Amino acid sequence: MKSYFHLPFLFAFACAAFGQATVPPATAPAESPPPDTDESVVKLDNFVITEHLDQARETIMPSLGATTFTVDAAQIQIEPMGANAPFSQVILRAPGVAQDSEANGDLHVRGEHANLQYRINNVLLPEGITGFGLELDPRFVGNMQLITGALPAQYGFRTAGVVDIKTKSGLLDSGSDAELYGGSYDTTRASLERSGSTRDVNYFVDGSVTHNGIGIENPTDSATAIHDDTTQYKAFGFVSYVLDSSSRLSLMGSASYSDFQVPDTPGLAAGISPDGTPWVPGSLDSARLDERQNEQNYYGVAAYEKTTGDVNFQVAAYARYSSAHFIPDVPGDLYFDGVATDINRQVTAAGVQADGSDILNDHHTLRGGFMLLTEDLDSHAATAVFPVDANGNPTGPAFTIRQSGTQRANFLGAYLQDEWKLTPRITINYGARADGYASSADHESQLSPRVNILYEPTKSMSIHAGYARYFTPPPLENVSATAVADFAGTSNAASSLLDNPVRAERADYFDLGVTRKFGRRFQAGVDTYYKTAMNQLDDGLFGQSLIQSAFNYRQGRIYGLEFSASYNTGGFSAYANLARSIAQGRDWASSQFLFDAADLAYVSNHWIYLDHSQQLSGSFGTSYLWKYGHGGTKVYLDLLYGSGLRNDAVGADGTVVPNGGTVPAYHTVSTGVERTFPLEGHRELKARLDVVNLTDEKYELRDGSGVGVNAAQYGMRRGIFGTLGMSF
Repeated sequence: MKSYFHLPFLFAFACAAFGQATVPPATAPAESPPPDTDESVVKLDNFVITEHLDQARETIMPSLGATTFTVDAAQIQIEPMGANAPFSQVILRAPGVAQDSEANGDLHVRGEHANLQYRINNVLLPEGITGFGLELDPRFVGNMQLITGALPAQYGFRTAGVVDIKTKSGLLDSGSDAELYGGSYDTTRASLERSGSTRDVNYFVDGSVTHNGIGIENPTDSATAIHDDTTQYKAFGFVSYVLDSSSRLSLMGSASYSDFQVPDTPGLAAGISPDGTPWVPGSLDSARLDERQNEQNYYGVAAYEKTTGDVNFQVAAYARYSSAHFIPDVPGDLYFDGVATDINRQVTAAGVQADGSDILNDHHTLRGGFMLLTEDLDSHAATAVFPVDANGNPTGPAFTIRQSGTQRANFLGAYLQDEWKLTPRITINYGARADGYASSADHESQLSPRVNILYEPTKSMSIHAGYARYFTPPPLENVSATAVADFAGTSNAASSLLDNPVRAERADYFDLGVTRKFGRRFQAGVDTYYKTAMNQLDDGLFGQSLIQSAFNYRQGRIYGLEFSASYNTGGFSAYANLARSIAQGRDWASSQFLFDAADLAYVSNHWIYLDHSQQLSGSFGTSYLWKYGHGGTKVYLDLLYGSGLRNDAVGADGTVVPNGGTVPAYHTVSTGVERTFPLEGHRELKARLDVVNLTDEKYELRDGSGVGVNAAQYGMRRGIFGTLGMSF
């Protein structure tokens, strides 16, 4: 922690530096320009033009007929830890989302593993090795939607849900914010953001550095984890330049660099040495292993927007670099697990996306577009193993097997759809998209029809029904390049040499829902869905690293029911979500070498639950805001519930059923209070206190068993965090 003592001084220096740059001395107040000056007119035009272009952009890609959950910056602040929470925690408060490991930003939307696509200002972000759960920062979110259900034709490839983010722009909220956050688990975070608007330019930049002692879920139920420090650096920037009254150019970029220690589990039994003799008890301590992982993610986007009468379009180019490097504790991993693998994967992606709309008449709006993406994977692994005899006993000293390889995948998608206003109360959005995927191991394509019907019998009720055909290629970054035969006769030998390539998933998806408003303050909705799939995709952690490996079930089925409600009046607001989901698969059809032989035989003719299938998930939140002039106090209460993810179970006949059981159900309660103090010169001081897991609940996310589960994981115990921030 000594290396982080400088953060309070950086915070104070940043406040002083930006304060001097933006707040004039009290003895010499700044004079506002006269209303009729050129500068005033330009700012007004900039606001009007930007709002017009924002509205035009929204007409290009509406989520008509799909199920949407919306969160804005104000709502993020009344959730645990506010904008300092991991991005995945914000999405977790949406209906039908189940919690999993925060280290990979894992979320399960409607019974799917990952399969989320992220968009910023309607531009697709290429995937990275570890997803966006940790890379993105809630601090730059102006407004966010989670879109699920039968998606319109503009959304392809990753289809469990769309996280659509609209960034802060600085157009209305010009100024700076500096913040220092810290508390339990040696947590310290310093962040700084700046936004503004000058003539034709709107911009927003944000940066933070975080350190804490719970970077990955604790493998034990103890209050603190052993060897679990993380340091994370993040930066994001967005700038928009208005070219003229009908067009603009936007640039954005992000960088994140994170180091993790992999937490240790004390008390594990030591293995055997290379000569076959047992280790003397106490000579090797599993609580002193030193496994680590480094993750890096960088991306950049350039987008051009144009609106001409009834025609609107956006063209964007994007690029991304992502890497994950797992560094084992070679001696310790060898003698506890019989294998120690140094894995380094790097993915480089680049592409272009174009979307447009044309309002043909009062009844029809035509939309279409395409995207092209190329990904390159560079993979290196150095695996230390023992030579073994037929009984698995070491016959000599450890040696290293090195494997390297490159893969390329190309993705191409195009769509065309029509929004048809059949009557003032009935809208039909129908169309299709064509998708193709080609890699060194697989070449596939599909034409996918989509249709959504929206019926609004009254102003207070809407009913939607939809069907979508989905085509989901495997994530290149999670496709294992291991040559299984290289490990024959070693302590890392697979029980099966079968290694069929990972294929694209093909699915039929049905969705039906209704939303009803009761007065102006209360709203409730219910939604049901059913999906059937061939080559159902899934991911798991095999081995010690935090890098996922993809595989297929030959058949899959997922179905569920969601209920949501919200109430708002004055300064009081509350919401509740409850979802039931069932996700199952049958017969592993690819990467069979990853699995135990007995499990392979069982799953070949039995339906099993997917490891991330949680039957009941719930979230509840309430808050109240007291206003005091320009300041105020807000308090919140937050509750999460989960019936438990899957683990292995023993059947009545003594057979081990993969994912046949669940870990115990759990709930967590969090609360907090925030007070804003107005200062001179439009400045504000913010003080905040968060108590996460108020009752210090011991709850287990994973117990170490189940398909693709490599370690036990417990949720965070009680944590107390404080925030001191200044806006100016």
